[in-house]
Amino acid sequence: MKLVILNAIVCDPQSAMHGKKCDLLISSGIIDDIQPSAKKVFEKSPIKTWDVKGALLSPGWFDMRASLREPGMEHKETLESGARAAAAGGFTRVACLPDTKPAMQTKADIEFIYRKSEELPVHLLPYGSITKDREGTELNELYDMHLAGAIAFTDANRSLMHAGVMLRAMQYAANFGGILLSHAQDQNLAAGGRMNEGTISVNLGLKGIPNIAEEVMVARDIELAKYNNAPLHFSHISSKGSVEQIRKARKQGLQITADVAVASLVFTDENLNDFDSNFKVLPPLRGKADQKALWDGIADGIIDCIVSDHQPEDTEHKNVEFEYAAYGMIQLQTAYAMLNMFKPKQFDNGILVKALAINPRKILNQPGVSISKGACAEITIFEPNATWQYSSGNNLSKSANSPVLNQTLTGKVLGIINKNQLIKTI
Repeated sequence: MKLVILNAIVCDPQSAMHGKKCDLLISSGIIDDIQPSAKKVFEKSPIKTWDVKGALLSPGWFDMRASLREPGMEHKETLESGARAAAAGGFTRVACLPDTKPAMQTKADIEFIYRKSEELPVHLLPYGSITKDREGTELNELYDMHLAGAIAFTDANRSLMHAGVMLRAMQYAANFGGILLSHAQDQNLAAGGRMNEGTISVNLGLKGIPNIAEEVMVARDIELAKYNNAPLHFSHISSKGSVEQIRKARKQGLQITADVAVASLVFTDENLNDFDSNFKVLPPLRGKADQKALWDGIADGIIDCIVSDHQPEDTEHKNVEFEYAAYGMIQLQTAYAMLNMFKPKQFDNGILVKALAINPRKILNQPGVSISKGACAEITIFEPNATWQYSSGNNLSKSANSPVLNQTLTGKVLGIINKNQLIKTI
């Protein structure tokens, strides 16, 4: 593919062109040249052009956390439908959680994802499950999965409650440079909880999940990482106390990183007042003080990444009484719009790009991508001021468990360039 992109504002803190309006020449999946738009170098080029009229252009976004349900739950999502939703949402790479049926826990499971990914518009990168069937007791053959291409290891939305198992997993992974992702929630403290513990849960008559259920596990796993001198990544943290603990650990020089889900940044427990089960997620939506701490954590670099935490669920598991509804929200297609609409005033787009594109690659030891001459053309193009209607007609996921379906959103992905293809959004 040969393509000239005109009048794009580069949004890449790594690039010498950051903040400048540029024209790019892309050929065979490489940025062959990049010039200031004012020079009009490519304006009369015979090559196909796309004038993006001042839209932002960044390295392709990398979602570190999504459930794509295949194999085993293809009625909720497939790798193909999830990849199409991801491309429409601006993601060029998606890390797939192992919460499938069966769990992704063998070399063959990892290879299956890579084979399917070859046919899809985005790169799908599999995690391996830490324990057999994600039950938290018996370690899987992590090294075999690592050799097959597993980029890291997690039991998805299940905590490793047994500290000894977590300790051994860290020691095992450290032998080959493997990375563990921790879902920090003490199941005993959270037992029976349906939402954040607080005034609203009391008013609604629902048993709450207290912040401490997350924070005690964050504290435990930080100590285990310190004991092992091992890296550890905390997935979708949700509380102010967790941010503070991670900040303290980082100051001590520990190899601790973290991400936060879009839902935790843009919604709070107040959204549950109408018992809309689409707001029932795990970890639960917390209060405003927690939400502010999460945004502050991104701004100062304590929280490294933002993830979609895409969790498709069918109608049978969502359109029921709140008490019995499954946890989860789809976000691949709408993640950027939601962040754009709810981010604090003057929040720099470069910070979002670091959290969406740059830091995930660093944490997972994946090749970096930059908007510079000679770099791989893995690109996301987006317009913060554009509005669009997210509807049942253009929702590309097989599931519809989104609280913003059939609403007008501000902030639109115009397209991605990936795998030597231009994919414009609907």
